[in-house]
Amino acid sequence: MRLPGAMRLVRFRGAAGGEARLGLEEAAGGSVVDLSAAEPALPRSMRAFLESGQHGLAAAQRALESGRQRLPRDSVRLLAPVGDPEKVICVGLNYRDHCLEQNAKVPKEPIIFNKFPSAIIGPFDDIVHPEESSESSAMEHVVGFTVANDVSARDWQMRNGRQWLLGKTFDTFCPLGPALVTKDAVADVHNLSIRCSVNGRPMQDSSTSHLIFRLPQLIAWVSRFVTLVPGDILLTGTPAGVGFFQKPPVFLKRGDEVRCEIEELGAICNKVV
Repeated sequence: MRLPGAMRLVRFRGAAGGEARLGLEEAAGGSVVDLSAAEPALPRSMRAFLESGQHGLAAAQRALESGRQRLPRDSVRLLAPVGDPEKVICVGLNYRDHCLEQNAKVPKEPIIFNKFPSAIIGPFDDIVHPEESSESSAMEHVVGFTVANDVSARDWQMRNGRQWLLGKTFDTFCPLGPALVTKDAVADVHNLSIRCSVNGRPMQDSSTSHLIFRLPQLIAWVSRFVTLVPGDILLTGTPAGVGFFQKPPVFLKRGDEVRCEIEELGAICNKVV
């Protein structure tokens, strides 16, 4: 993307609060041009603004050059520049001195991990020391259940024993559906048959009764670290029968069809292409 000029894009709220707005910082620590007021047709979200591409950047440059809607710095509170990213991707062990201080080998390829968007705060916000979470009310926050296929690229997942994220998150690696079944429609979520087959050959045949950590425990545990919000999805694990651990191992190939089914929830069926 070609930039029309040097800009310092920000998100901010007024000192009294209110909705988040887009702005342009005229200089580091300087006044802020209220882009949302100067160009009302532009999106209010930074993510949506960036998706608008060259059109949005050109409009922002015009607003900066016009000098309209300039706000004193003490009248605004800066927010994180991007508040709703789809992904937060991080690189570990990427400084040689950091490797040396912990006697770790210098990696031969980037080591990737991630943070959830809920971890993002503004440049001057407080970092919160986490509290403990309770299991007693966990299920009150569950809307319902669905079927998911945790597709894995085992070669990448086991690469140097460190690339779990990359092995699990290739595009298309999380088929989901066929419906979100509300919890009042499920008799006992901890006693449902769960099955997986490849090309009609049974691979997994188990029950959710074999879960080690039940849903209230999982939700309370995860909530210690991240805030769960409407629409968040929690995959609770896979039973015995995984192809990687069979003798000899079984791996998906192009043309295979994978069917995953959970009693009372339905089935999903996906072809490998």
